[in-house]
Amino acid sequence: MTSSIPSPAAGTLKDSVYDTIRRRILDNAWPPGHQALEQEIALELGVSRTPVREALIRLEREGLVQVVPRRGMRVLPLSATDMREIYEVLTALESLAAEMVAKRHPTAAELAPLQQATDAMEAALAQGDLDAWAAADEDFHARLVTLAGNRLLAESVFGHWDRAHRARMFTLRLRPKPVNSTQEHRALLDCLRAGDSAGAAAVNRAHRQRASSELLAIFERYRLQQV
Repeated sequence: MTSSIPSPAAGTLKDSVYDTIRRRILDNAWPPGHQALEQEIALELGVSRTPVREALIRLEREGLVQVVPRRGMRVLPLSATDMREIYEVLTALESLAAEMVAKRHPTAAELAPLQQATDAMEAALAQGDLDAWAAADEDFHARLVTLAGNRLLAESVFGHWDRAHRARMFTLRLRPKPVNSTQEHRALLDCLRAGDSAGAAAVNRAHRQRASSELLAIFERYRLQQV
C-alpha cells in the first residue's frame, strides 16, 4: 500500500520524510536487510529524492541503515554482540539518569507520569496486550531520562534506543511474560521518591541487566544470528 507524506511546510519536509522512514525501520515494516532505491522511496512517499537522501544520510549516522552508492539503502541488522554492547551503554547511562533524578528529590507531580506509565504496563499485562505494555515501558524510561535534565545524556540514550527497539519488538513474544519489569519500576519509583540516588541507580542497573540477559538468551535459544 502506497503511503505518501502530507504536504508540510518546506522547513519540515525533510523531518517528515526522516520520521516516516525511521518509523518503518523501527516497527520492522522494513525488516533487517530490506533494500530500496532512493527513487523508489521518493515515489512511494510522494516527494523528491533530496529529502529522501538527507534522511538516509541521517539514519546512516544513527546506525539504522547503510547507504549504498547507486543501490539506495539497506536496513542494517543487529547481532547478539550489537545488542550486548547497546545494553551495556543503556544500562550505564540510564542508571546515571536515575541517580541524577533521585539526587534532586523530584516532586510528586514530576513522578506522576512515571507512575502512570507503570500502571499502564500493569493494565496492559492483565489484558494480554504486549504491544501496549512495550509502549508504556518505553514511555517510563523516556520520561525518566528526560527528567534527569541533561540534554546530551538524553540524546545518547535515545539514539541507542532506536537500534534496540527493533530487536525488543522482534523478540517481544519470545520472552517470558514481563511481570518483573512492573515490580522493578515500582521499586525504582520508591527510590526516587526517597531521594535514594544510590538505590535508584542500583535498581535501574539490575533492571536493565536482567532485560539484557533475557534478550541475549533468546538469540542463543533460537540460534538467531541477527535481527
